[in-house]
Amino acid sequence: MITTTALGPVRTVDAGPLTVGYVEAGDPAGPPVLLLHGYPYDVHSYVDVVPLLAAQGLRVVVPYLRGHGPTTFRDRRTPRSGQQGALGTDVVALLDALGIDAAVLAGYDWGGRAACVAAALWPERVTGLVSVNGYLVQDVAASRTPLPPDLEAGFWYFWYFSTERGRRGLTQNRAEVARVIRARNSPERTVTDAELARAAAAFDNPDYVDVVIHSYRHRLGLAPGDPVYDDVERRLADLPRIDVPAVTLDGLADGNFPATDGSSTARFFGGPREHRQVPHAGHDLPADAPEAFAQAVLDLVRPARGDAQPEPGTYTAAALGGGSPTSSTGRGA
Repeated sequence: MITTTALGPVRTVDAGPLTVGYVEAGDPAGPPVLLLHGYPYDVHSYVDVVPLLAAQGLRVVVPYLRGHGPTTFRDRRTPRSGQQGALGTDVVALLDALGIDAAVLAGYDWGGRAACVAAALWPERVTGLVSVNGYLVQDVAASRTPLPPDLEAGFWYFWYFSTERGRRGLTQNRAEVARVIRARNSPERTVTDAELARAAAAFDNPDYVDVVIHSYRHRLGLAPGDPVYDDVERRLADLPRIDVPAVTLDGLADGNFPATDGSSTARFFGGPREHRQVPHAGHDLPADAPEAFAQAVLDLVRPARGDAQPEPGTYTAAALGGGSPTSSTGRGA
């Protein structure tokens, strides 16, 4: 595995309501891919994925999501929304700002949700989708439906953040909250103090708490959305199908999101889609299994740029360190 201490340098660009901080690597003229991080993480989830993709001639862009790191709101009056419609719209605004017509979008958690939203609503801007845990558009209307208790226990922070005590706790203990969540998300990998400190630097953002709190309250139907995204949210309420080519991934060591064979979400994918199970990977799959994540991106990029299409999971296996993930294939209706 490639080991890199940090991603950089950080660049900035005005994109919609944000000034977005991002890292870029690879060939500026190569096929573009956006790598989108989750919560409570930052761009360094991709610290070992970026060099793998850059070495294959891709233009790799890794932005900090709203409320994280150097990404800031351009207007102090803009609501600090963390709702899914905002996250997906941010992706399209960033593509516009960088002059990218269409790209492969790849992500997990919040970043996977942003990628799914963009792929579903703006498919002309997306050449392929890599999403950890499959179809991540939230069914906000069904948010009151309880999950099995063992799964609910893993989402303790949803309920914590629904209270003012939780807001204060997140404000005071940003890194400590992240440590607890990350430990359960990836139980087979111990996050070092140095890794946590590197990510926690992104939480030292004036909008971090507001964006995180709003994200979890909105998805539970406990907070209204920003009216700017009302039309986007109405479209998402129909759980739109994703028709772009997709690879979905489940980590077999995800402590909060049990791995599936992908069949339960197959109806949400209308284009070619392969579902893969990745051994020993948790929720932060690009950090836990960077070769498998990079492989998924490359398997989408290669046919998109006209190369001969390999069998799934075999593209440049030697260069990526070998070892194919367990794989099952499904296509949406």
